[in-house]
Amino acid sequence: MNISYNWLKEIVDIELSPEETAKALTRVGLAVEGIHGHKGDHVLDIDITSNRSDCLSHLGIARELGAATGRPLISRTGSAATVPLPSVLAGDTVRIEAPDLCHRFTARLIRNVSIGPSPSWLVDRLESLGERSINNVADITNYVMLELGQPMHAFDLDKLQGQRIVVRPARPGESIKTLDEVDRELDESILAVCDTEKPVAIAGIMGGFDSGITAETRNVLLEVAYFDRDSIRAASRKLKLSTEASYRFERGVDILNVVTASERAAQLICDLAGGEEAEFLDMFPRAYMPPEVRSANISAATQRLSGVQVSSERCDVLLASIGVERTESNDAAIYSPPSWRHDIAIEEDLVEEIVRLNGYENIESVLPPAFGAGEHLRSETILRRVRSVLEGFGFSEAITYSFIDEKYDSRFQPLPSVLPISDLPEPERLVTLRDSVIEGAVRMRPTLLPGLLEAVRHNFNQSERNILLFESGKAFAKADTPGEAPAERLLLSFVMTGSMPLEGRASLGRAYDLYDAIGIAEAVLEAAGVTGCIFRPVELVHLRSGRAAKIAKDGVEIGSVGQLADALADESKFRQPVFVCEIDLDGLISRENSPPAYRPLPRFPSVVRDVSFVVKRQQRYADIEAAAKMAGQAICRSVKFVDDFVGSGLAEDERSLTVRFEYRSDDRTLTEDEVEVIHQAVLASIIQNAQVTMRM
Repeated sequence: MNISYNWLKEIVDIELSPEETAKALTRVGLAVEGIHGHKGDHVLDIDITSNRSDCLSHLGIARELGAATGRPLISRTGSAATVPLPSVLAGDTVRIEAPDLCHRFTARLIRNVSIGPSPSWLVDRLESLGERSINNVADITNYVMLELGQPMHAFDLDKLQGQRIVVRPARPGESIKTLDEVDRELDESILAVCDTEKPVAIAGIMGGFDSGITAETRNVLLEVAYFDRDSIRAASRKLKLSTEASYRFERGVDILNVVTASERAAQLICDLAGGEEAEFLDMFPRAYMPPEVRSANISAATQRLSGVQVSSERCDVLLASIGVERTESNDAAIYSPPSWRHDIAIEEDLVEEIVRLNGYENIESVLPPAFGAGEHLRSETILRRVRSVLEGFGFSEAITYSFIDEKYDSRFQPLPSVLPISDLPEPERLVTLRDSVIEGAVRMRPTLLPGLLEAVRHNFNQSERNILLFESGKAFAKADTPGEAPAERLLLSFVMTGSMPLEGRASLGRAYDLYDAIGIAEAVLEAAGVTGCIFRPVELVHLRSGRAAKIAKDGVEIGSVGQLADALADESKFRQPVFVCEIDLDGLISRENSPPAYRPLPRFPSVVRDVSFVVKRQQRYADIEAAAKMAGQAICRSVKFVDDFVGSGLAEDERSLTVRFEYRSDDRTLTEDEVEVIHQAVLASIIQNAQVTMRM
């Protein structure tokens, strides 16, 4: 953000050079990335982090500079002579229909203004900060925003139908032509500032073209308000419209600075546009309650969390320099941050401020203590084996963001172990960020699949069609008890699409199918030391109906596998089948079998028989495998799926499953007659218990 050095000197009493000012700000965490000159001024380019919305103005930077140097602020704003509206008329002039979205709203009338160009000093100051001059009234609203950090909007009062303001959610079908001359469709999720007929501004984002200030404007209604941060952020993203105003409202402005900003702008309009102040209205439907942070011993907390020794008295002085007030209670001190500091909510935030203001250079360099060799976590051992298996299949490991868009709330069904069945709607059980680092990514992921599918889409866009990716990572959900940290589960997910490469051949082999995904899921489970899992058909919103299975162990669902649903595939413009799997690794650890015992290599050959069975379309292969085991023939060493066929010679509701049986003895070579007897016993068990017939 660009900050004028000369402007700073008008707000805080300093005698530092621009370079010394830059060093002082950088020392307290506001990194100055450059200084350039502009018509006798110096402009500081300061890197403002997203949590420090209080520093998006010259007043905010001046406060920090005052705290860093111990110099006081210079009072620059005086009270304007205003005529308050009688309470009987106030509700008729301004009505707030959404007090949960508009926490404060002021309206000030300024009559008989003369719209024209701004004086040269104002134009120069705006241009030095990258703003263009429009007219005197519009320039003043921008000027005060840059000075005090409070966005505001000036309406042409005579263009407001009924000369009234209603703050309400937009209605379906309403639209507005904004100041950038773009027609924008609104809906009930967007807060609007309206007259008696229609929206005249998108609250906190941009005003309307038809009610804007023009050369013919004579009477101005100056709106200065405080809108809900989350509402403005959601509306800005939905409309794909980001402005200087929305940028500040999204991060939080000072609700107690609203009237001061209105008075400052009114003074300048009267001075530079010849206006006369008239009625003023301040509607404050929700009383401001400053947050309270309790600390039994702030000095001890500072040493515990940072290693820096700062006395309690010094801590209080440092906190007071940024407006944090201290009061005493029976068992702890209570610290109340100022209304402009939205980033101070817990004791750790206070410690961060103390360390920052005390100087990062005062943190001593200390060698870390030496510890003995640690033990591997069981999850790490299992994860190492699983990684090795997947890499052997040709998979590449991906790392995706832990934050996803809320649009995925209804498109993916997380595992029950992550998001158990509850009476609460699913979005209320997800962890939501107030300030998202990534545009639109406001949810902490309850599933890893959205990130992996975004990686698939990126690969498709690079003309890569054969993709095998896996990821292990945490999934998140709200804790059962309010105030606790989010619940976390370690998951493993993989995606596969395309065709199987054939070694030594230029052409590709057959395309991957659902059974490949199931086979790899089985290999992952085996690598994790878990056997005896059951795959059962399931209906999940993100998987194609009839091509999805849940994975259960001892009656508990630990994963799912299937083909991506057509709706999701079409939305991402996938032109080939994509198969996905997600497994709860934490759930596997608790169900791991005993360590495998040594078994020597077979000394005698095996006999293999392939048999095709005619089954109903919905019948599972697992039924055949279970029925084979019921025969109780120990010499039948394995039963494996080979092929699935649908076509000629079969009814519409039938399919053919080819199964491979392996017979082997550990003490002799089996004769053909011995194998035949055992084989017929196994087949009889399958026909009787699985209710299938053999295909001839």
